[in-house]
Amino acid sequence: MKITAAEVMRTYARPDPGRLGLLIYGADAMRVALKRQEVIATMIGPAGEAEMRLARIAAGDLRRDPAQLADAARAQGFFPGPRVAFVEDATDGLAPVIEAAMADWRPGDAHLVVTAGQLAAKSALRKLFESHPAAHALGLYDDPPSREEIAAALTAAGLTDIDRAAMADLTALAQSLDPGDFRQTVEKIGLYKRGETGPLTTADVAACAPASVEAEVDDIINAAANGQSALIGPLMRRLDGQGVGAVKVCMDATRHFRALQAAASDPGGPASGLARMRPPVFGPRRDAMQRQAQSLGLRRIEEALAMLIETDLTLRSSSRAPAEALMERTLIRVAMLARR
Repeated sequence: MKITAAEVMRTYARPDPGRLGLLIYGADAMRVALKRQEVIATMIGPAGEAEMRLARIAAGDLRRDPAQLADAARAQGFFPGPRVAFVEDATDGLAPVIEAAMADWRPGDAHLVVTAGQLAAKSALRKLFESHPAAHALGLYDDPPSREEIAAALTAAGLTDIDRAAMADLTALAQSLDPGDFRQTVEKIGLYKRGETGPLTTADVAACAPASVEAEVDDIINAAANGQSALIGPLMRRLDGQGVGAVKVCMDATRHFRALQAAASDPGGPASGLARMRPPVFGPRRDAMQRQAQSLGLRRIEEALAMLIETDLTLRSSSRAPAEALMERTLIRVAMLARR
């Protein structure tokens, strides 16, 4: 039978000796591995592997010894509790071997968990599990995780008190990151909040989320957007000393002002425009960009963009103008524009 990612955790959280097992397949190996890890942990519990109730079988080993899966399903361990025989990276070529093990399987044997890459609709492996009344097939695609999956990841990291704005930020972050990166970010947030009281806030998410630009470059761009022309010279010299080139600063400044342009031109206002951005913008940085979009307005943002694009073309041309001085001059002009 087919099953969805939301249903699979609820289904396999309830021990059922008459349930044969599960096929998990998908093009993204990380998504498949993470879901397999979650499902097996749900089936055998946190101590299952230590108690040797999990038998791992590589696809190559199963090809050399086709009886290995059936033997692992029937084997009895020293510790009581559900058991799992796990086949990793299976292909349709192993379908006859897995079919034989499924035919020999009896209630009370170890559950079978098989993972595979992308499988076509006519795949032999998919047909085995989709047509079996006591088995399931779960296809994982590049869809962002559901709210239920996000909530489960947060609970696993010990995060249960989350305000609404922080949950919106986490949902946006889940849509922009790979599953493994998102899980690591959630674990990082869990460690960050350990021992603290009070709900998880947008500032907490912003502190732990992967940065989109370097902080030093962010500082000089914000100085220009906020009209703080006196800060630009010292910041530019500091960046130059750190080896950050003018082209890098220009590219990031152009990206920043394009984001402000999108926010300022959104029919729902700058807050709505920033909420639509990918990768998402979080916490204090989002608040700062919203203020900049509101104070500058669309016309002045587009004037600043025109200056930055012209500077970018000059930097990439055969001009002999000093690159850092040219970039500094442009950012000062943008800052003066912001003060008008």
